[in-house]
Amino acid sequence: MTRSFRPAAVVTALSAALVLATVSVSVGAASAAPRSTSHEVATDADAGLPPYDTWISDVTVVADQAAQYLSTRLTDSSVRSAIVLDIDNTALETNYGSDSPTPATKPVLALAEQAHKAGAAVIFVTARPGILRSASEENLQSVGYPVDGLYMRGLFDFGDKAKFKTNARIEIEEEGYTIVASIGNNDTDLTGGHAERTFKLPDYDGQLS
Repeated sequence: MTRSFRPAAVVTALSAALVLATVSVSVGAASAAPRSTSHEVATDADAGLPPYDTWISDVTVVADQAAQYLSTRLTDSSVRSAIVLDIDNTALETNYGSDSPTPATKPVLALAEQAHKAGAAVIFVTARPGILRSASEENLQSVGYPVDGLYMRGLFDFGDKAKFKTNARIEIEEEGYTIVASIGNNDTDLTGGHAERTFKLPDYDGQLS
């Protein structure tokens, strides 16, 4: 996130003049348009989304609640704890960042670092297809995330996202982990159980995938 052009058989001088005039106006308008920052570009592309500062502020409110919970829950060293994170618009600023690699969502990165320092595993469950595994893992690690596990859908798996993510959490539990927190921005990230607590980031009525 090519067009073919078929010239007309006959172009009159008047038509050619009109075309040239239109192109000239369009190019001039494009040249005059001000450049936007990466956050502005992303926001403009997703009509109806709030500005970046509003989104990150809303994320921070939820992340602060999760951080407070983890500060008390992760004190029990007898439990093999894990937190589960969604990727798009949760761990990474997918809709708001146009840089490559996609930037980390800083309040969520702070949660991952908090969990990691406390000895908990940081595991990602995403509906991205497995063909993107290497690129996704590279992106996460390059922006600072510890990656103790990454669950992705099969290439031709178009089934229910909530069911896939629930099954992934069940698999994580079968590996011996207690999922103390599951964090995502859509209901499909969180429904289905198999997590002690869930924390839902804003999706603005489903506008953020």
